[in-house]
Amino acid sequence: MKPLRWFVLLLAFCTLAVLASAVDWPPVAPDELKMTAEPLARGAPAIILYRQVDRDDSATTGHESSFLRIKILKEEGRKYADVEIPYSQGGGSGISHIWARTIRPDGSVSEFKGKPFDKSIVKARGMKYMAKAFTLPDVQVGCVIEYFYTVELSEYLIFDSHWILNDELFTRHAKFSLKPYHSDYGQFTLRWSWHLLPEGTTPPKEGPDHLIRMEVNNVPAFQTEDYMPPANELKSRVDFTYTEDMEKESTKYWQNRGKKLNSLVESFVAKRKAMEQALPQIISAGDSDEVKVQKIYERVQKLRNTSYEKEKTAQEVKRSKEKENSNVEDVWKHGYGDVSDLNWLFLALVRAAGFEAAPVYVSDRYHYFFDPNLMDGHKLDYNLVLVKVGGKDVYCDPGAAFSPYGMLMWSETAVQGLRLNKDGGTWIRTPLPESASSRIVRRADLALSENGDLEGALSITYTGLEAMQRRRDEMDEDVAARKRALEDEAKQYIPAASEMELTNQPDWTSSSAPLLAEFKMKVEGWVSGAGRKALLPVGLFSAGEKSVFEHAERVHPIYFEYPSQKEDNIRITLPHGWQVASIPPKSVHDGHIVFYALTAEKSPASVTITRNLNLDLLLLEQKFYPALRNFFQDVRTSDEEQILLQPVSPSASN
Repeated sequence: MKPLRWFVLLLAFCTLAVLASAVDWPPVAPDELKMTAEPLARGAPAIILYRQVDRDDSATTGHESSFLRIKILKEEGRKYADVEIPYSQGGGSGISHIWARTIRPDGSVSEFKGKPFDKSIVKARGMKYMAKAFTLPDVQVGCVIEYFYTVELSEYLIFDSHWILNDELFTRHAKFSLKPYHSDYGQFTLRWSWHLLPEGTTPPKEGPDHLIRMEVNNVPAFQTEDYMPPANELKSRVDFTYTEDMEKESTKYWQNRGKKLNSLVESFVAKRKAMEQALPQIISAGDSDEVKVQKIYERVQKLRNTSYEKEKTAQEVKRSKEKENSNVEDVWKHGYGDVSDLNWLFLALVRAAGFEAAPVYVSDRYHYFFDPNLMDGHKLDYNLVLVKVGGKDVYCDPGAAFSPYGMLMWSETAVQGLRLNKDGGTWIRTPLPESASSRIVRRADLALSENGDLEGALSITYTGLEAMQRRRDEMDEDVAARKRALEDEAKQYIPAASEMELTNQPDWTSSSAPLLAEFKMKVEGWVSGAGRKALLPVGLFSAGEKSVFEHAERVHPIYFEYPSQKEDNIRITLPHGWQVASIPPKSVHDGHIVFYALTAEKSPASVTITRNLNLDLLLLEQKFYPALRNFFQDVRTSDEEQILLQPVSPSASN
């Protein structure tokens, strides 16, 4: 080999040796190797013996290192040998320095010598993330597994830090530290607040070395439940926020923040003449006010939205030669912009058309519930436009993909926000849409065969937030993947094995039109025999409610993302020589904020089933869980009713 190649190999070997020695594994106590259960976490398949998180927010070397030590107590706990470390693609962040090992009960060690691989993981609502994944070797009940990794942070970017104390496993002991950001080029204030700290925990303090530290003991495992508020809102946590504003009083802080935001927005939209020149391409003089605003909204939505495009490499950006938008005139001329650019273009255009309109920044209830007392300006993270149309306030977000005019993404509804003005702004709350605005309507025209199979046509229409969410979930998928997604969802509505084939081409591009999916469907053996009679269940599309709120106990409040409705209309043609002997009585359960009705009607050759389920609630305290659970038990009972079929008697057929 050439000397240079020898030198490179030697340097790489030395680097790996240094990194390996940098992981100073804390000693494992003999009683931890021998333990078989944790009294404070009875029945747990595994527990976290020790966890350590050390974060450094330095300008050029920002990183966060994590160490976990887990005791495997039961056979089902062996699943924790499969490790997934989520990370964000792009933005300069990544996972490095992964080290892992298995310690057997006798103290012998098996090192992980494999190579972690990148894996795509899917979470709630179809959200996709990447993870570094690997499996620790030789993990059995009684073993201790431990691993270390570092998250590299982008240079010169200040990140908000969070210490999330709860894990899905009980934690015996954990340590946290933070080295705050410091720069010679600007002064920043670091604030921290805590939420639901475990009993007996001393809040974080800054030491003489300017590191902020905290230790916790006996942190309960976090219990995940269906229909619960954002997990970050329910977990024990400490939040750190950097700000340039030294103000300590919340009212003054938000006033200062609002003035800065308003100044930036007004500077960006200050191109009234250019906007007036653009208007004749969008609206007509004879249009009503409502039509004018809708046309402007739809025209802005047709522009290229760069926020939903795949992130480009530096080389791709250079080759594209795309210019940055300095103001709304640039956005209009270039024909593209990110979410904020498009919203502010809409603001400038409606103002130029003579409408009163204001910029608004709102919080996001997807991850947390906003609290202005925490003085975290970054949590007003969505921008909207409030337009006065016909004397009514209309909230608009044309920059959000597939948002119909006058409707916001569900995470922007019923949230607090700041309506900006030159004095800073005023607090507002965005409206919550009615359940009738977001519907799933299922209509089926089916035939029952002699052997009890159902077969025919099914159409499912999604409107409002139901349509918007599905279009957003599938916006990056191809035709085959979208087809598969709709077919799989349709199958999930039916509490039995079924066959679904999409037969139309749904409109995936529109914001205002409903999303219509049409299927050819078949359910084998839906009708069961009982002597010379047959039983036809009424709950054909009831699978979604089969297991809702089954548990008798509830830990967290009940949280629905948005009010919604389901409406079913099913017509089933009976086979020749059969008739309806009896139908269940009409079932109605009215809980005011929840409503259910089911009706079956018969004719000589068919039966028609109509079903309605309306949910007009967002957040419900845990104490009301028994009443809500009883409602869904009534729903399940009604869905399990059956229609009795029997052969037509000879005299009747004559």
